[in-house]
Amino acid sequence: MKRSGIALTALGASTGLYTWRVEPHWLEVVMRPMRVPNLPADLVGHTLVHMSDLHIGPWVDDDHVIETFQRVTALRPDYVVITGDFISYRDPAQFEQLRRVLEQLPRGRRATIASLGNHDYGPGWSHPEIADRVATIASEAGALVLRNQATNIGGLQLVGLDDLWAHRFLPGSSLTALDPRTAMIALSHNPDSVDRPDWSGFNGWILAGHTHGGQCKPPFLPPPLLPVVNRRYTSGEFDLTGGRRLYISRGVGHLLRVRFNVRPEVTMFRLERAA
Repeated sequence: MKRSGIALTALGASTGLYTWRVEPHWLEVVMRPMRVPNLPADLVGHTLVHMSDLHIGPWVDDDHVIETFQRVTALRPDYVVITGDFISYRDPAQFEQLRRVLEQLPRGRRATIASLGNHDYGPGWSHPEIADRVATIASEAGALVLRNQATNIGGLQLVGLDDLWAHRFLPGSSLTALDPRTAMIALSHNPDSVDRPDWSGFNGWILAGHTHGGQCKPPFLPPPLLPVVNRRYTSGEFDLTGGRRLYISRGVGHLLRVRFNVRPEVTMFRLERAA
């Protein structure tokens, strides 16, 4: 009995050390196809890297984020997109920290596009002045920050939708302005936004984050904690109504520094034309 008790104690200690020191920084680069309706022929085979939930601030090591950026840069993607939560806001000193880390922000060969998340709006998701500073710093680092706006780059329409929890998710004009004959991808931090009745005419992919995949997930079971209403939105790919597809990133950073069975990720999509 004594030996089994020692073994269980050692197992618990090693598991705790792993969830705290190893997995939060054990980045996985996920490679996947992305079959996009109406994709121009000259974009077939191009690559798009999706990052989310950097959470630059007091709980995520700057080196982890910078090393992630370096790995993405080495992939030489055509498009880089970030779906919000650049920071975990605590005080104004973080703006300089954000500026310093984003000096290493990867640049897509065609574009780097970003949207904002709830944490970019500060405490209670209710400080637009904080979000404005985040957007300005990200823009100065080379990202085109879209806040309920759309752009067309190389025949690919990219829409950046603002955050749902911050009550800034206002997709109306940006979605209705899209050309239905042209390829489209939307960035929307919170996956619950895809269940809103605002997506009429949108026929493409929606990239999201926010959940961190739950950060901790027992084997073969769903994660016990998810910050979404629709509990099926954990991480990975989901088929939606209206010809839409959703991909939820597990994110780069974290809130509490703990991950188990939910490694941080960046996702590299190879663009293909949908049948």
